[in-house]
Amino acid sequence: MINVVIAEDHNCLIEGIDLFFKFEDDITIVGTANNGKDLLDVLKKKHVDVVILDVRMPDVDGIEAAELIAENYPYIKVIAFTMFDQKDIVVKMIKAGAKGYLLKSSSLKNLLSAIRKVYDGEHYYDVNLTIDFTNNSNAKKKGVLTKRQNQILELISEHKTNSEIAEILCIGKHTVATHRKNMIQKLNLTGQNSLLSYAIKKRYEFE
Repeated sequence: MINVVIAEDHNCLIEGIDLFFKFEDDITIVGTANNGKDLLDVLKKKHVDVVILDVRMPDVDGIEAAELIAENYPYIKVIAFTMFDQKDIVVKMIKAGAKGYLLKSSSLKNLLSAIRKVYDGEHYYDVNLTIDFTNNSNAKKKGVLTKRQNQILELISEHKTNSEIAEILCIGKHTVATHRKNMIQKLNLTGQNSLLSYAIKKRYEFE
């Protein structure tokens, strides 16, 4: 089952998505939020796999919310669901960690496809976007770590365990493990102690 949270400031749209998804056996809506602050509160209480995230919301906007999700819940996949097709906004959302970007003019069937694809580890971009995603300069550069991942990398260089890192950064042990996995993938590392070796080599950057 794919657990989904909808973050959207228009209740009519939330209700429409919720009604449409009731006929899907593999997707369930476990929470909704009308602003970024409420979204972050929901994520603390629920097990969530995918967040459908509006870019423009009160309190904490979609870009900042996506960054916070990437840092604190790296296993959660974010899909931007918005009216904005501007290149700078699309790129900011992708750099913030969004795995999908869908325009609200798209059908709810496309939203279903996006959820399933990002849940399976793929990316999904609206076919009507004006940006060419075959150009790597528009996408998040491979090998670039987030602020949270750099914090974890520094602690790894000090030979801290997952439990110790989780306690120091006040995050879950599972979150640390997921960050480690994502960092290894981003950095194209192989081998049991490859991340530790990389962290030690990079330690001078933190000093």
